[in-house]
Amino acid sequence: MALDMVLPWFVLGTYCLIVLRMTPIRVSPVQFFTGRAETGREPGLWLLVASAAITWIFAKSIANAANLAGAFGLAGGIGYAIYYLSFVVAGIAIYLIRVKGGYTSLAQFLTSKYGTLCARLFLIAIAIRLFNEVWSNTKVASLYFGAEGSLEYWTGVAFVTAFTVYYSWRGGLRSSLLTDGAQMVLAAILLACILFVVWPGLASRGLPEIPASAHMAGLTFCGLALVQVLSYPFHDPVLTDRGFITQPRVMLKGFVLAGLVAGGFILLFSTVGLYGRAIGLTGNMTVGVPASFGLPMLLIFNAIMLTSAGSTLDSTFTSAAKLSGRDWRGRAGDATAAETRFGRWVMVVIAVAGNLPLLAIYFGDAVGPAIIAATTISGTMVMGLAPIFLLAFIPHAGRESFHLAFWPGLALGVLVTLESALGVSIFPAWIDIGAGKYADDLGVNLWGLGLCTAGYLLGAVIGRARAGAEKS
Repeated sequence: MALDMVLPWFVLGTYCLIVLRMTPIRVSPVQFFTGRAETGREPGLWLLVASAAITWIFAKSIANAANLAGAFGLAGGIGYAIYYLSFVVAGIAIYLIRVKGGYTSLAQFLTSKYGTLCARLFLIAIAIRLFNEVWSNTKVASLYFGAEGSLEYWTGVAFVTAFTVYYSWRGGLRSSLLTDGAQMVLAAILLACILFVVWPGLASRGLPEIPASAHMAGLTFCGLALVQVLSYPFHDPVLTDRGFITQPRVMLKGFVLAGLVAGGFILLFSTVGLYGRAIGLTGNMTVGVPASFGLPMLLIFNAIMLTSAGSTLDSTFTSAAKLSGRDWRGRAGDATAAETRFGRWVMVVIAVAGNLPLLAIYFGDAVGPAIIAATTISGTMVMGLAPIFLLAFIPHAGRESFHLAFWPGLALGVLVTLESALGVSIFPAWIDIGAGKYADDLGVNLWGLGLCTAGYLLGAVIGRARAGAEKS
């Protein structure tokens, strides 16, 4: 067997040994869902920072950052880094939810503010997000073991998934937090190695020339990120679950620092795409660039993809366990052994079901991409979450406000997804804002956010009228 086929498995084996040394063999139900130490102590500031940051430096995000920089230059990397302002938006919103309302989860807040039905609609939306986190990360990581669809590729998918389920099953959020700390340190070291190799070549060649049309498209993408950052963080329980495991002030400080760390990481990594464009590469930069340097660099990229995929997958599984075992049932207070057992089996279910979209490659060039697009809940679909969380202080905003914000955003997101899946234009040209492939998305998101916000405010007016009628 060729050395280049064996060494990626050696990297995976080394990674597994490091992770196993970091994870506890058994935990209590409280530790499983809250990540506390055996003594009951909450996670510290820097463990929270490392955990929150690495869970958003997922395999797909690294690939996106490099590919966007390769397509649009600096604007592409900056645009993707803008999404990490989500930490600040989520941190402030969760801080107010906890301090002013005393809530212990977003589900509890939504149930109290808007009712059980609204809370469960939200939980369904984030369950879809968790589902997509599985296949999108296992796919990127497993491409380093073999071509898509090959036996080596599928073996990589199965092994990475099974191993992550194993240690997540044992320790839940406690395992996730402890491994996140090690994974963040490892990712930083690997990033430094990559930049050490890539930057001299980029400096000697200079920044690649970007056509004016591509530059404008990149700026349009930056605008899209600035709009979506107002709603995007709330549909990611991997992030928001960490907003309730420490004291509110520690959480807020940790989220701001995590946003800076993760956003800085992504911006630095995007220079891989700049280097790839400078030497004339196209396609997937996280495969093409390391291949241009040879096997050692390919192994380093393999390691950083495994690290980022693993950190997101274990958080996905623990969030799925909490959603099903506690949030869906409206549970508060200390966790029980029964909730832990149920959550563990949900981990297995989402691990298997979450990889099913990878089978889309067997449906042909026409159907396969459509299946993937149909399973992806985009930031557009959840634009209505922005007013639902950020304007929740408005008096009389209740279930009417929730529905008048949530459903228009979901409908617009479905239409955008259909456009992508079917390759047809659904929205009129006047909706577009900016230039390039993201002009349609920016227009739909900006106009759509205005529509969702107006609907939310209208709901508050209806709620006020209903409250007045009930009093009289």
